Amino acid sequence: MKMLQTNLQEVETAADLQKLLEENENVMVCCGRMGPMCIPVYEVMEEIEDEYTNVKFAVMAFDSPEAGVIRNAPECRGFMGLPFTMYYKNGKVVKATSSIQNFKQVTNILDENFGKN
Repeated sequence: MKMLQTNLQEVETAADLQKLLEENENVMVCCGRMGPMCIPVYEVMEEIEDEYTNVKFAVMAFDSPEAGVIRNAPECRGFMGLPFTMYYKNGKVVKATSSIQNFKQVTNILDENFGKN
């Protein structure tokens, strides 16, 4: 059952996240809620998903107990605002952001860490 109303793949468990990371070199996971700080990030992800075919985009419900793998990650220590967004390359975190991110901020991070298609 999807907790977040997006057109993106939803990761429900820590095991699902691990599988996603093992199967994809470049992954962006936005961990949030259906709220004003998170929805713009989901919209950016939906908008660029077809353009960045080398990146797997997914969302995870922040309030799910399973999201502890992101909420409690050392890269997120000190984060205050939702969503927590993690960028993984070969299963390792290469960047983590908190709070709202706009189109340019997201694409800059993707280009910097995963390159252009």
